[in-house]
Amino acid sequence: MTNREVSTGQGGRAAVVDDVLLAGRELSTAAVLFHSALAARQGLNASDTKALDLVARLGPMTAGELARHLALKPASVTALVGRLEEKGAVRKAPHPEDGRKVVLHFNEEFAARNMHYFAELVGSLRELCERYTDEELEVIVSFMREAARRQGEATRHLG
Repeated sequence: MTNREVSTGQGGRAAVVDDVLLAGRELSTAAVLFHSALAARQGLNASDTKALDLVARLGPMTAGELARHLALKPASVTALVGRLEEKGAVRKAPHPEDGRKVVLHFNEEFAARNMHYFAELVGSLRELCERYTDEELEVIVSFMREAARRQGEATRHLG
């Protein structure tokens, strides 16, 4: 019997919601452990890799913008950006409108050198997606994005 079968049996909706929350914790722990191991292989730390992900996904940004996304003080981001630049993960360029600022750009060559670390995981997740219909995957995507937004909001409240 699966967790879903147990949850939707006698426990009803409350049990299913508890299962969702527990699964979220399990996924969070697995993600932190994966990214910590990945960061160690790259000579970075987990915060560095998450910052790099933000620059890769959201596009070029200033260190101040990165600090806001990470809910960190700008001074804390200075060392982080230095590590990313030293590893060749980002490059700095003059801000097009404000010469006092620099813009961080994701280095695609760094990504190409490090994609092999993700190959097994991405392949396994694509295989997992095959178990679900397009409609189910759309629900999963919606839930995950909203959960991420809410967790980001909670992070900002902690900061």
